[in-house]
Amino acid sequence: MGVLKSKDGVYYVRKKVPAKLEEAVSRVLGAPRQRVSWLKRSLRTKDLREANIRAKPALIEFDRTLARAAALLDDLPKRNNLSDAEIERIADYHYARILGDDEDVRRDGTGSEELYQSVANQLAEAGVAAEAPFAASHRPAFGLSNREMEKLLEDVAWVLPAAKSALAKGDVSFVHEELEELLDVFRINLDRGSHAYRQLGAAILRRYVRALQAIEQRNQGEAIETPRVAEPAQSEPADGGTLTASLEGWKKAKQPPPNTSSEFDHAVRRFVELHGDLPIADLKRSHVREFREALQQMPVRRTGSLRTAVLPELVEWSRRHSGAKKISPATVNKLLGGVQAVAIWGRDNGLVPDDVPWSDPFSRMRLEEDEPLREPWDIAELQVLFSSPVFVGGSRPAGGRGEAAYWLPLLGLFTGARQGELAPLRAGDVTKDEETGIWLISITEDEARGTRLKTASSRRVVPVHPELVKLGFLEVVSECRTTGGKAAPLFPLLTRGPRGSYAEGWSKWFGRYIRSVGLTNRARVFHSFRHGFKDALRRAGVSEDLNDALTGHSGGGVGRSYGAKDMERRFGLRALSEAVVKVHYRGLDLSHLRGPSPHEI
Repeated sequence: MGVLKSKDGVYYVRKKVPAKLEEAVSRVLGAPRQRVSWLKRSLRTKDLREANIRAKPALIEFDRTLARAAALLDDLPKRNNLSDAEIERIADYHYARILGDDEDVRRDGTGSEELYQSVANQLAEAGVAAEAPFAASHRPAFGLSNREMEKLLEDVAWVLPAAKSALAKGDVSFVHEELEELLDVFRINLDRGSHAYRQLGAAILRRYVRALQAIEQRNQGEAIETPRVAEPAQSEPADGGTLTASLEGWKKAKQPPPNTSSEFDHAVRRFVELHGDLPIADLKRSHVREFREALQQMPVRRTGSLRTAVLPELVEWSRRHSGAKKISPATVNKLLGGVQAVAIWGRDNGLVPDDVPWSDPFSRMRLEEDEPLREPWDIAELQVLFSSPVFVGGSRPAGGRGEAAYWLPLLGLFTGARQGELAPLRAGDVTKDEETGIWLISITEDEARGTRLKTASSRRVVPVHPELVKLGFLEVVSECRTTGGKAAPLFPLLTRGPRGSYAEGWSKWFGRYIRSVGLTNRARVFHSFRHGFKDALRRAGVSEDLNDALTGHSGGGVGRSYGAKDMERRFGLRALSEAVVKVHYRGLDLSHLRGPSPHEI
């Protein structure tokens, strides 16, 4: 690749075509031969300085040709719609490229002046009388010659009226070639018979007319700036600064749990579906706003063809089905947060050049969220739940995974722990402190088993509530330890789901089960036990920092980000145990679970 000199001294530029693209390049160029191995163009000058100037636009055009060829090889899914953001981005790119090319011509010339001057001089030397509107002279040191300027005036005077006529009639065939090239550049396989194709064509035609009008103003000496737009990402740049490159780096550095990794993958993929794999340095608030607005149109239920639809297709579907339920503001914010975290990690780890100013475009872009649909259980509801077949009739549905159906709700009620923290418990996680005699449940991570906690503050110990002791929980632990040792799982029928949690399948069963026994309030979920436990601590007068330490919450107050050892040092096991003992649900009778003697807790 580079500037070379031919035998007659005229410079030319060429670039090797990768072997896998040779046939595709031939198709793009419409070449008579089946394969094209080299892209080659004469620079029409014998002056090396001039040749180097003219080589730049030629090489850019070579890159575009190779990009179009690469797009032909991709097995891109056929689409029949585009989002408004996609249409605007493609049209803006086309407008900027026309003005950019015009700017290059005004700076470097059209490349035809040397040929014109050479022919004129040869005719004069041969004594051939020829009338020409422009006298033979040297090419100007800068910019356009009078002849080249006149040619620009003529081109616009002829093309602009024709383009405006096509725009007036809505005849997008006027920009058919430009439209096809842009789809190749943006790697979109759009159904040519679709409404979206006509929408895009109309946008391209409008930008084409506007660009010609801007060039006409330039021809009159007006200062018309060329907009700056990001080039469509055809491949990962050499510095690896794209959003997906940052995602891969983030995953390697953070080693997130499978569910978090999956969530971030999903968030970034949706962003890329809308905007392409942008360099992090190019992310703007307008990108985030368009992404947020698209997410707000994303349907909750995605079945059939919607399961594999990209974000612009989902947006278009929602417009046609306005009554379909959309994802919640909380889910939108979760997706925004995933992309934001990846972008900030990339910035902090060198994927944005040091000389490029960058501020977080996701800042203050979250939606206001509705109050979460999670509320503490009413006592009457708890009484219904713990009088249902699992608790009084010995029923063990397959989805409940054996004794997990019985014990996980009770543990949630008296520990406030998350279901994902309780499901993987082992016999060795329940221990007795020899000094105080207090039984403790340790909420920890276990890399070997793949169990991960939500935050660092989630690592903690929770004293075993006396009611759990009365219900026989310690006997369950003892039996597991006797038969399988400390590593024995308390609920062996629970297995890890696709996202890495031991509670994934069980959680779905529990939701179905509580509805089946008449608890139809959708605000009641397993997490409601956690809310109830925290409320019970507050009613008992337990301090908020001790409350947060027991439930593994982090916050702005002192003591709210302590792990298990720090909890013990700061509060002491006796204070922790006394706080748990105070958890009391007035009016809830669980005597039928323990035996005949009535007991109200």
